[in-house]
Amino acid sequence: MSRPRRRTVAAWTLLVVIAACAVNPATGRRELMLVSESQEVQLGRDADPSITASYGLVDRPELQEYVAGLGTALAVDSERPDLPWSFKVVDDPIVNAFALPGGFIYVTRGILAHFDSEAELAGVLGHEIGHVTARHSASQISRQQLQQIGLVAGMVVSERFRQYGGLATQAVQLLNLSYSRGDESQADRLGLRYIAREGYDADAMIGVFEMLGAVSGGGGGRLPEWQMTHPLPENREAAIRQEIAATAVSREGKVNRDAYLDMIDGLVWGENPREGYFEGARFLHPELAFEVTFPEGWQTVNQRTLVAGIAPTEDAVLMLGAEPEGGDPSVALQAFLSAEGVSGGPASTVAVNGLPAARARFRLSTEEGTLAGEVMFLRYGDLTYRLLGYATPDRWATVAGVTDAMFRSFAEVTDPGVLGVQPLRLDIVTLRQATSLNSWVRANPQPVEVETLERLNRVSAGEVLGAGTRIKTVAGTPVG
Repeated sequence: MSRPRRRTVAAWTLLVVIAACAVNPATGRRELMLVSESQEVQLGRDADPSITASYGLVDRPELQEYVAGLGTALAVDSERPDLPWSFKVVDDPIVNAFALPGGFIYVTRGILAHFDSEAELAGVLGHEIGHVTARHSASQISRQQLQQIGLVAGMVVSERFRQYGGLATQAVQLLNLSYSRGDESQADRLGLRYIAREGYDADAMIGVFEMLGAVSGGGGGRLPEWQMTHPLPENREAAIRQEIAATAVSREGKVNRDAYLDMIDGLVWGENPREGYFEGARFLHPELAFEVTFPEGWQTVNQRTLVAGIAPTEDAVLMLGAEPEGGDPSVALQAFLSAEGVSGGPASTVAVNGLPAARARFRLSTEEGTLAGEVMFLRYGDLTYRLLGYATPDRWATVAGVTDAMFRSFAEVTDPGVLGVQPLRLDIVTLRQATSLNSWVRANPQPVEVETLERLNRVSAGEVLGAGTRIKTVAGTPVG
């Protein structure tokens, strides 16, 4: 390429950078930004329904209102009070919280169970608000766009750069990891700022990082920090201690432990069997009153919208899901066979354990190759279910039989023991006398290990707790 052409590319890239500089609302610094605020809000608004559908929301209106009210109070006192802030508790047992661009923030019931006070919840909400006010998602999108511009320009002007394009892409990914860790640290500092404005005890942030360290299992077996998107909890704890000391924020603010424990009392703990569970290879769904059996030895996965089995050889899959539109099985089958890249038939109408169904063999052409399989749509209750088996064409002959068996195993569940199964729940207990967790558990057997109670209460099992102390316990009968 001629030298003028190189200058044109470089000048164009520079113009993009100059035009895209904007002031970060949270820090007051000028930085690269290729995403407008309206685009940012629209990104979050578009993604929110799929997040809600994938996770589901915890069905406790008073808890949803509590979290939304606390989050809104923090957000309206931030640097971006006019965003369409939204705070939701999603129905997931893992310890997690995350934010979408534009002010859409989610916490899991799993992380709520591990907080010890309202102040700690406020600290995590403040952290996620910090991601939004500092426009971290929008900034990351902007960086990736600019880096792709640079990569493309480099590959155009340099034969040598073209040879090392794969390595350059890996370097970009590592660069974004370092940005992400920087964003997390900045969000920690902003979270501290926001809870201080609302009068919460700054030490609550320390408690959060201690909890995250305990839940993540301490030092052994983790990736090095430079390969993680988040700094290690112990490093975050050390950094926030320094920030508290440097900013002289209050360490005697409100904590609201009792009010928080009252709010999470009775919260579902762990996996919710009402959403379906496995007994060996047999999948049972109490809420929808059906069962289906996967092949023995296959790895099974239960998600809110999908149940799947993966062959030990990892070249065949069985899946079960519900059709969003529902309707007649034959109509759903024809729509499936009419999809792009799908060919198959003939279709046959069948009955499976008295339930109307339609099924057909198919082939699916993808960029990676061709898949062979069979699909069946079945009507039961108010839903139409899609059962699907597929494999590589050379493997399909050996998978067809287990696919047929899985299809034919779909049946109504009438067993009261299955239909009435209930999840484990948090139970907040006030100790009547001084005792340890070990002693309390011996007198009050638990469906979880004492180590779980140690993490939930952040005390050692042998530590003596005073009379009147409120602790988290778990009530119920485990499934299976």
